[in-house]
This record gives sequence, structure tokens and C-alpha cells, in this order.
Amino acid sequence: SLFRFTLRRTRLRGRALFWAVYEPGQAHLSSMEAQEQEKGSFEDRLPTRHEQLHVLQNTPEFDVLVVGGGATGAGCALDAVTRNLKTALVERSDFSSGTSSRSTKLIHGGVRYLQKAVTNLDYEQYLMVKEALHERANLLTIAPHLSVPLPIMLPVYRWWQLPYYWAGIKLYDLVAGSHCLKSSYVVSKSKALDFFPMLKKDRLVGAIVYYDGQHNDSRMNLAIALTAARHGASIANYTEVVQLLKKAHPVTGEGQVCGARCRDVITGQEFDIRAKCVINATGPFTDSLRKMDDQRAANICQPSAGVHIVIPGYYSPDNMGLLDPATSDGRVIFFLPWENVTIAGTTDTPTDVTAHPIPMEEDINFILNEVRNYLSPDVEVRRGDILAAWSGIRPLVTDPGSKDTQSICRNHVVSVSSSGLVTIAGGKWTTYRSMAEETLDVAVKEHSLPAGPSRTVGLMLEGGRDWTPTLYIRLVQDYGLENEVAQHLAATYGGRAFDVAKMAQVTGKRWPIVGKRLVSEFPYIESEVVYAIKEYACTAIDVIARRTRLGFLNVQAADEALPRVVEIMAKHLGWSEQKKKEELEAAKIFLYQEMGYKARSEQLTKMSEISLTPQEVARYKKRFYKFDKESKGFITTLDVQQVLEKLSIQIDENALHEILNEVDLNKNGQVELDEFLQLMSAVQRGQISDSRLAILMKTAEEGLDSRRPVSVDRSGGGV
Repeated sequence: SLFRFTLRRTRLRGRALFWAVYEPGQAHLSSMEAQEQEKGSFEDRLPTRHEQLHVLQNTPEFDVLVVGGGATGAGCALDAVTRNLKTALVERSDFSSGTSSRSTKLIHGGVRYLQKAVTNLDYEQYLMVKEALHERANLLTIAPHLSVPLPIMLPVYRWWQLPYYWAGIKLYDLVAGSHCLKSSYVVSKSKALDFFPMLKKDRLVGAIVYYDGQHNDSRMNLAIALTAARHGASIANYTEVVQLLKKAHPVTGEGQVCGARCRDVITGQEFDIRAKCVINATGPFTDSLRKMDDQRAANICQPSAGVHIVIPGYYSPDNMGLLDPATSDGRVIFFLPWENVTIAGTTDTPTDVTAHPIPMEEDINFILNEVRNYLSPDVEVRRGDILAAWSGIRPLVTDPGSKDTQSICRNHVVSVSSSGLVTIAGGKWTTYRSMAEETLDVAVKEHSLPAGPSRTVGLMLEGGRDWTPTLYIRLVQDYGLENEVAQHLAATYGGRAFDVAKMAQVTGKRWPIVGKRLVSEFPYIESEVVYAIKEYACTAIDVIARRTRLGFLNVQAADEALPRVVEIMAKHLGWSEQKKKEELEAAKIFLYQEMGYKARSEQLTKMSEISLTPQEVARYKKRFYKFDKESKGFITTLDVQQVLEKLSIQIDENALHEILNEVDLNKNGQVELDEFLQLMSAVQRGQISDSRLAILMKTAEEGLDSRRPVSVDRSGGGV
């Protein structure tokens, strides 16, 4: 309506004016650009991947070709296309498949960097923090559905540290200036325990609470890429650069990069993309593309592995994080609530560059031990509580232009090779936009591209423009979605949540009316799989890891959801039975290797010895033989079903098979007595905490015992 249009127009003008004041020294949205947004200067319908590839193959020449679909690469594509440059982006895997989906989920300036800036009188560190705090405020504004301010507590255990830390955190607020999210404050010991009841009480003298931002990193990365596509950029995932194209310079005769030979990973088809400028934004793989340009190029990437673990949400309050500023080896550990679970991390260890980093057991145990140091002894932090774990490779870099090539650059590096390849490397998630702006400034200058200044400050990302804090209520009222599901959709897709809701299937229940869940304990629904395909998801891994975050939240739940995810994708993408099997197997390998399932399952297989007392062994044997009535020495799904039927407990046969399969170490379709005792031994030691079979059998045993006939004596002689 005219009334709604007028309101939107007023808001956009207000936003444009706000950002002009927000950072006068940087590019900003003019009122004209805001009006272009309100008129819908970008595409409302996303081109399909097939259509995107068609444009990439048939465009004579692009102004800019970006290689790499992480946060920085997507940011470069968005910056370029909004400068009216003809832009292409290719990514050899999926958008955000690497480091950008494996972060600590924080949008922060870097408290520890500010500490170094002060103690070392390092002005470069100070500028880096100031820039990051500016970008933090911008990101919270342009993607309000995907990002929120988060209070983080810094517990203090020595009196002299209280004023020291307080001064540092207050300086953090001061550097943020007008972009400060909320002023930090000091709390007493009792108040700190009110906020964070799990905290260790001994010697605690108080705490300081400060604010940073938190986001859904892979969804944020995708939002940047989709926004670029809506503004006209041609983007394609699963498109690998196999060779850089070169032509002779008209004056010097030297080879100049003028595009890339690409391969569609899905079909194997190869084609050329020509461009005036090629930007290398490949993160940890920076050196691979640099060597493709020049074999003699020295390595500048110093990869470092950062491992995170996921534990149940009850380990932290719903809306309060924790910072351990001084771990046993000097690294910083964060302990943060995220998506109803708790994330702890990160480590920082040298590693080799790989597309499939695996979380190592020693890193997992390091994080667990550090967490135990800060939590109350009443809270038993068990190895078996880990729901998922992942490793991300942080691409620290050395400056190729520096005389001392061994010195690690604290921020990021933009360099141009003699053949014109522009490389952006290093940096951090929070500063992706300013890094992209700097990269395009260099590219425009080096290649004389017809472009003005950056226009991405204040530019709303996919789903952010029409989002409101109460949007989820309309989803509940208009579509009959569960409240939890509606909140999830609003926080994931913003204004695009209605598109997902429209695809949701009728449940056949009184409530919810629509929205079939993929797994019961998570708010992800089946229509999200269909919508993920519109967002360029090509594999089951894309859906469980990056369109939804199920793989990062709980590997077992993701494993259970996989068959249904594959079925839905197969229906819409026309997969054969063989292709479905391949997708299922690839996704299971991904969960097993990269999401911590291997480390989790090894807690059982490593414990071949059974450390139970004779009394415990007797108790568990008694429980086992309640199911193994024939004393076969093993139980099957049929045995368990027969016991459950006596107790009037109904469990789907497939679900029961999955429950037994978790413990069936030799995968022979049955759980043997030794395997069961092994399981109970691991449960006793806290190495396995949520075994469904152990809980089910204990519950059934208690149910059977309670059904015993009451004796004549106790019944009053039968009267």
C-alpha cells in the first residue's frame, strides 16, 4: 500500500542519513542509493545455479572475477557489483564451506588485541581494534536477524586484577565510541553467580561484563553472497579454478592475468571466464592460487587450526558468555551460548592446509580441561557430553612486500603480483567488509576499472531489510507454525522466512498446522531443505552444515536427519538411487571426520577394557538378561521391542535400529554382552553421557520391576 511504501521510504532515508554521520571517512549510502534499494534495484528472484553458470560461460568479459566464496570473497563480490562493476565469483566447494563456517561465531573488536596495543604501545593493533569495532556495529545493523549483541563475563579471582581488567574493558568501550553496543560494568561475586550459576565460587572476587556481537556465521556468509547475486553478480559454487588465463601486456609483453579456466565440479564441464581483474580471496588456499600465477611465489599463509567443541546448553546461561583471558598455555578460551547449545573454543596450533580439517582429541581435551577450571565442581564436565566438534583453519599471513617475510601480519594483506593478480589474505570475520573495500580500491586503481567509492556501509543484507523483532508472531498467526520454529525461521531468513513458510507441508495435526521437523528436538523443518536448493545447496552436506546448522550442533541428530534430507533433495534435483547412496555416504563421512563423530565414537571403541566392579558387572548383566530372555549373549531390536511392548512403550522400528546401532561396535546387527558392559563402563566414567540405549534399558528395567505383583502380606492379606 501507499502507507507502507511511505514508511519504508522514511526508514531508508533515515538509515542513509545515519550512516553518513556514522563514519564520515568511509563510503556510505547516499539518499539516491537508498531510493534505488526501495525501488527494488536488485532481483527479487534468485537466478538458479544453472542460469548463473550460463551467464559465466557466455559473458565475453567481466570487470572482476573473485575466486573464493568465503566471507571475504563474497564481500569482494558485493563491493564490486554495488560499484556497478560486472562481477563474477566462483567457489570450488560451497559458500562458507571453509573457515567462514567454523568460527567462534563472534563479531568482535578483539579485547586481547587492545591489551597488546596498550602494553606494547602498538598503534597498529589499536587501529585494527578500532576498525573492527566500527565493522561490528555495521554488521549488527545490516543483518539484524542473523546477529545480536551478547554480554560476556570475565570472572576475576584476584583483587588486584579487578581494576586492571576494568580499565582495559572500559578502554574497549571508549575505543568503540558511538558504536559501543552497551557500556561494560563490574558485578560483585554474588551477582556474578546469579548471572552465571555454573561458575566456580572458590576465590571468586567479582566479574566484569562487556558486550560483543554474535552471529550465525555460515548464514551470514551466504547472505552476503546472495545479496551480491540479487544486485547482479554472477556467482557459482562447486566451480573450481584449474588454470589462470594470461595474455601479453601491450607494452611490456609480460603475461597478465585475464581470467580463469574453470571446471563445474558437479558435471565436470570446463569453460573460460575472462575478466579485467582477478581477485584471489581463497583464505587458507591463498598460496595455491598465487603459485598457479607464479610458481616462484613465496608462501605467505601461515595456517593455524582452531578447534571448537559443542556441549549441551545447560552448561551456560541462555544469554551470557564467558571469557577465560589466561589459559594454562596463554591462549584465550570463549565459552558461549549459541543456538541453544554451548560453544567452547578455540585452540591455536600450527597445521597443514587441508579442505577437510579434523578436530584432534588432544585439542578437545585441552578445551575441556580449561572449561573445568572455570566451572563449579558441582558441574561435572564429561567427555561424553560433547555433541559436536570442528576445526577451522585460520589463514594468518606474512606480508609479501616486507623484508622480514617471517613476521606474521596481525591484520590482513592486499597485494598485487607482477601479472596483476590481486590477493587479499588474512584478517578476521568481523572486518570482511572493510577488507573487501580495500581490495576493490586496489583493484580499481591497478586495473583502471570504471568504478567509484565503496557503497557497502549500511547496505542491508539478504533478509535484513524486512525483518522486525516480532516477525515470528506473524509466522505463527499466518501459517500455524510452532512458536520455536517460527522464531528460528525469522532469525535465520529474516524477511525471507515467509518464502520458507509458504513451502511448509501440512502436518495433519491440530497443531502445528504446517512445518514437519527433520528431527524432533531441533526447529529445522523439511521445507528448509527445498529452500536450501534455491540458495544453491547442491549436496546433503550443504544442507546439514551450512543452510541449517544441524551438523555443527549435534552430529547424532544430523545423522538421523540425513536420510530424509537426501530424499527431499533427490525429489527436487532428480537424483538416481546410486546418487542418493553416494550423497548419504559422503555426508556420513563428513560428520564422522569433520564434525567430531569419530572422536565421539572412539570413546567407546578405545575402552576395550571394562573398568567395572564385580557388583556393577552383576547389576548390568541382570539388566541385560531382562532383554536377552534366551541367554543368547546378545540382544536385537526384536528383543528390545518385546520388552517395550509389555510396558506399552511404542518406538518406531527404524529409530530402535539406530539406537542399537550406536552401540553395535562390530556392526553385526546385534548388541553383545561385552559391548553393553563396555558401554556402561564408558557411561560410568563420563566418556559417554547420552547413550539412548543405556537410558532406555534402565528405564525399561525400572518399569519391569515396578510391575511385580504385590505380596499378600503388603496387600493386607488380600482384603
